[in-house]
Amino acid sequence: MKQIDLMFRTMVAELQQRSFDAQWSVDFPPAGRFVRVKVDDRSYWYFDQPNGEGGQKRRYVGPAADPEISARVETFKGEKDDYQNRRKMVAALTREAGLIAPDRFTGQVIETLANAGLFRLRGVLVGTVAFQCYSALLGIRLPAAAILTGDAGIAQDYAISVEVADSLPPILDLLQGIDPSFRALPHVSGSPRSNAFRNSSGYRVEFLTTNRGSEDYADEPAQMPALGGAAAEPLRFMDFLLIDPVRTILLHGAGVSVTVPAPERFAVHKLIVAGRRLDDAGGRARKNKDLRQAGMLFDALQSTGGGRDLANALEEAWRRGPGWKTALTAVVEDVPKEYEPAVRRTFGTLAR
Repeated sequence: MKQIDLMFRTMVAELQQRSFDAQWSVDFPPAGRFVRVKVDDRSYWYFDQPNGEGGQKRRYVGPAADPEISARVETFKGEKDDYQNRRKMVAALTREAGLIAPDRFTGQVIETLANAGLFRLRGVLVGTVAFQCYSALLGIRLPAAAILTGDAGIAQDYAISVEVADSLPPILDLLQGIDPSFRALPHVSGSPRSNAFRNSSGYRVEFLTTNRGSEDYADEPAQMPALGGAAAEPLRFMDFLLIDPVRTILLHGAGVSVTVPAPERFAVHKLIVAGRRLDDAGGRARKNKDLRQAGMLFDALQSTGGGRDLANALEEAWRRGPGWKTALTAVVEDVPKEYEPAVRRTFGTLAR
């Protein structure tokens, strides 16, 4: 699997840094504009922002005579220009370089959560939305069949959620700001806490966390102080996935700075969870998707200089115990044939 041209890889790096910088200033997003309004011989600044329904939402900013506000308006002009340039960069990376962009609705969901502070509070994208981001991170073209999704998965380590002493705004409010049909889903345990939200079209946003190892915490969603009222489903193997996540870019709008698992950990984790899927129609479909994504990353990492990191991640998982070894070896023969050599080559590095 070949990387895209160096010019486009350089553009990804620049876009990533500029989008990260831009997320520190979200009170007045560049998609909007400042408007000067005269009332009774006095001038005031207002801010018009698209409401997502073809109209505008107007907010009062302050009197035009206030020098600090006027200075902020001048600063915004530069941010607006940068925003337009970043949109052009995203378009070039998706149309000319062939990198993967999420569907528009997924992009809106992740951008809204990012602007609310999700990644500042050390949330991590997981699942297929995270997989989409490896296209830009590794500078590779991924086939569309591997990235289709109807949900967004987000994880946060339980200890981090407890310790950061900060929180997102209410998650349901944020999601309903995108689509009013979003509702919290009841948990199968009967717990009053919910870790998943779904809209009328079936799009699902789910929050996950690390398993704390005690049966007292099994089968119920964990209370997560930093997630704006959302709980999170504790899952085995999640701690392995969330070690040393990396920052990259989601190619939506003008670029969204996000955090995803390290690609080598994502690849190994996908092998593990694939071997634990239920043997029914839904489980087999998810298993096939897991194995295809894992295989692509094994192949891509070996082709782009990440083979050593991949081997180290596999070695770490292998040494965690018999259950981990069984989960890893159970699915190697089921990896799609075009990616099986790359997977077997990495397994060949294990000191058994």
